[in-house]
Amino acid sequence: MTDVVGIDVSKAKLDCLWLRDRATLKVKTKVMANDNKGHQALCQWLPKTLKLEPAQILVVMEATGIYHEKVALTLHDAGFRVAVVNPAHIKAYAQSLGNTHKTDKQDSLIIARFGAERDPALWQPEPLEIRELKALIARLEALEVDYQRESNRLEKAELRPSSQTVLDSIHTMLNELEKAKRRIEEDIDDHIDRHPGLKHDKALLESIPGVGKVVSRLMLSVIHSRDFTGAKQVAAYLGLIPTQVESGVFRGRSALSKRGPASVRAKLYMAAVCASQCNPDVSAMKERLLQNGKNHMQAIGAAMRKLVHICFGVIKNQTEYRPQTVS
Repeated sequence: MTDVVGIDVSKAKLDCLWLRDRATLKVKTKVMANDNKGHQALCQWLPKTLKLEPAQILVVMEATGIYHEKVALTLHDAGFRVAVVNPAHIKAYAQSLGNTHKTDKQDSLIIARFGAERDPALWQPEPLEIRELKALIARLEALEVDYQRESNRLEKAELRPSSQTVLDSIHTMLNELEKAKRRIEEDIDDHIDRHPGLKHDKALLESIPGVGKVVSRLMLSVIHSRDFTGAKQVAAYLGLIPTQVESGVFRGRSALSKRGPASVRAKLYMAAVCASQCNPDVSAMKERLLQNGKNHMQAIGAAMRKLVHICFGVIKNQTEYRPQTVS
C-alpha cells in the first residue's frame, strides 16, 4: 500500500502531512518553505521520515495557480508519485466529511485523506518545449493587454485637453510595446521552428480554414500539454462542453461550462466566427443548429467545440484538414 502525503500549498510555505494511519488518522506534519531550498529539503525529509523509496510515496496537492508547479516538478523529477488535484474536488470531498475547520494543517489532512481514498490520477509535467511555448504565449498576451490599456489612455487623452508631454509619453510607450510584441512573436516562431514536431503540427493546424497563426500556437500549447485521449477531453479542458441544469419540472437552458483557460476560449471564439464563414464543416453544423432552433450564441459555442475537435483530429491523425460529410 502506498503511503500518502498531503501538501497544502501557499505562496510562502508548504504544509506537509503524512497520513501514518488511515483508520486512526494518526499523522506527522512538517512545514517547508515554498522555494528551491525548501523543495530539496522536502525531497530529503520524505524518504527519511517514511523510510520508503520515493516511488512508494504518493504526494497529493491542489492546483493552486502557479505556486504548486515548481514543487510538483521537483518531486516528480526526484522519483515521487505526484497527484495534482482540482481544488473543487478537494472542497467537495471536505464538505462530504462535514468538515467545518479551515486551517493549513486541516487542509493538508483533507488532501491526504482524499489521496488515500480516491486514488487520484498521477500528474505528468508538460514537456519542456511546451512549458517554454506557454511562457512565451503568456508574455505575448500580457504585452497585448498592456498595449490595449495604453491605446485606451491615448484615446481618452485625445478627447480631452491634455498636455503634449502626456501624449508623447503614451506614443513612446505604445511604440516600445509594439516592438516588444514583435520580438516575442519572433521568439515564439523561432521556438516552434527549432522543434520539428511542433513545426509540423502547426502546419497541420493552419491547414484548417479558420485557424490562423494565433490559434495554431494556442492549440499546440494545449493539445501537447497533456496526454488527451480524445477530442472530447480537450473540449472539456477548455470549458467548451455544454452543461444542463434540471431540477424537478425546471429545465434550464444549456450553456458552456467555461472551465479552463478563458484566454484560449476568447481566441477560439473569434476563430469560430471566422470558421462559420469559411470552414465547410463548421459552417454546415452551425446552420443546422440554427435551423433546429438554437440561438446564435449556442451555435457559436458548438462551432468552437467543433473547431477544437478538428484541431485534435489533424494532430492525432497527422494529416492535413479534409472536409467531412456533415450529416
